[in-house]
Amino acid sequence: MSAVHAALQDAAAPRTSRLAQRFAVVRHTSVDLCAGLTEADMTVQSMDDASPLKWHLAHTTWFFETFLLVPRYPNYSAFCADFAFLFNSYYEAAGPRHPRPRRGLLTRPTLPEVLAYRAHVDDAMTRLIGTAQDAATLELIELGLHHEQQHQELMLTDVLHLFAQNPLRPAYRAANPPRPAAAAPGEQHDWMAIAGGRFTVGHDRNGFAFDCEGPSHDILLGDFALATLPVTNAQWHAFIDDGGYRNPALWLSDGWQTVQREAWDAPLYWERRDDQWWRMTLHGMAELDMHAPVSHISYFEADAFARWAGKRLPTEFEWEIAARDALPHGHFADSVWLDPLPDAVAPNAELRQMFGDVWEWTASPYVSYPGFRPAAGAVGEYNGKFMCGQFVLRGGSCATPAGHIRATYRNFFYPHQRWQFTGLRLAEDR
Repeated sequence: MSAVHAALQDAAAPRTSRLAQRFAVVRHTSVDLCAGLTEADMTVQSMDDASPLKWHLAHTTWFFETFLLVPRYPNYSAFCADFAFLFNSYYEAAGPRHPRPRRGLLTRPTLPEVLAYRAHVDDAMTRLIGTAQDAATLELIELGLHHEQQHQELMLTDVLHLFAQNPLRPAYRAANPPRPAAAAPGEQHDWMAIAGGRFTVGHDRNGFAFDCEGPSHDILLGDFALATLPVTNAQWHAFIDDGGYRNPALWLSDGWQTVQREAWDAPLYWERRDDQWWRMTLHGMAELDMHAPVSHISYFEADAFARWAGKRLPTEFEWEIAARDALPHGHFADSVWLDPLPDAVAPNAELRQMFGDVWEWTASPYVSYPGFRPAAGAVGEYNGKFMCGQFVLRGGSCATPAGHIRATYRNFFYPHQRWQFTGLRLAEDR
C-alpha cells in the first residue's frame, strides 16, 4: 500500500465511522416511528399524496439497495427482485414502478417481510460503509440518510392524514406532559427590519446539502421587514371571522376555484364543535391553541391571508438572509409534542420560531438557481424535475427530524397542498 493511499484511508476512517453510527440511528428511527401501530395502520393509503408507512419503510430501503448496493457492493444479492417494481417512487431511469395512487393496495409483502428486507439491506450497507473510501460513495450514503429523514417527516404527516379520516380520531402518540403556554398570550407580533443590499444566497457546499440548494449566487434585495413570529391560530381565526374564505377579492384565481371546489372554510384538520374550534393532531383531537402557529394551510390560503392583513409573503431569499442570524427556537420531531407550539421566549425584537414548528410558505416559485446541474443518472431525478408549478417553503416543522434543517434548505409543494405542517410569516417592504 502506498503512503498516499494509506493517508487517504486514515482520513476516510473517521467519516466512515460517523456514517456507520448515523446510518444505524436513522434506520432505527424510521422503525421506531411505527411503534404502537398495527399492520393495518401501516398499509392503508388515505390519499394519492400520502403513502402507507409500510411503503415508506420499504422505499427508503430500496433507495440504498438500488443506488448503492447493486452498483457498488460486489456480489450483492437482492432481497426480492419484485421489490424494485413495488418500491420505486418516481425514478424513471430506475425502471417501471407500481402506480403511486395504488400503494395502499399492497397488502403483500407483509410487514414482517418488509422488516426482513430492511435487515438484509442494513447488514450489507453496514459492510459497505466499513469499506467505502471514495468520496462519491460516501456522498451517496449521506444523501440516502437525508432522503430517509425526509420520509420520516412524511411518515408523521401521512399517518396524521390517515387517522384524521377515521371517525374515532385515534391518537398516534399520547401527549402526557402539559402543553406549554405562550410566553405572552395576546402579544402582538413585532417586526424586524432588514436593510437591503447585495447578498450571496444558496449553499456553499461546506457540508451536506441537496443539489437544489445551490449553486450559491448573488442577489439584490430592497429593504424589508419580517414578522418576529409566524402567524398564529388567533390571527387566522380573525381572518375566518372577517369572511376571509368568502371574499374572492383576497384570492388568486386558482386559489378561489380551489376554495369553491373543496368547500374550504378553515385550515385542514380544523373542526367546529359547539361554537368552539378543535383540530386533529398526532395526539388526537384537541382544542385549538390560539397562541400556536397556524398550520396545514396551502400556499393559496397563505397568500390570501397576507393580502387580507395588508402584507405579503417573503421571498425565499428574504427568508434565508433573515434566518442566518435567527435564534434556533422551535420544536422538531424529537419533541414530546409533535405539534406546533406557542413561542416560549419572552417578547423581543428577535426573529423567533424560524426553524421548527411549521414550514413557512414563501412567495418564490421552486425553480433552479443559476448554474444548477442535476447529477447524472437516476439520482439526478431527486429534485430537478419537480421545478415547475410549486412554491418554496423554508424552516422545517415539528415533524422535521432535528438536525435535518438549515437556512438554505428548500422544501417545495404545489400551491393547493396542505397536509404538511405548513404555515406562514408575514413580510412587508420598508
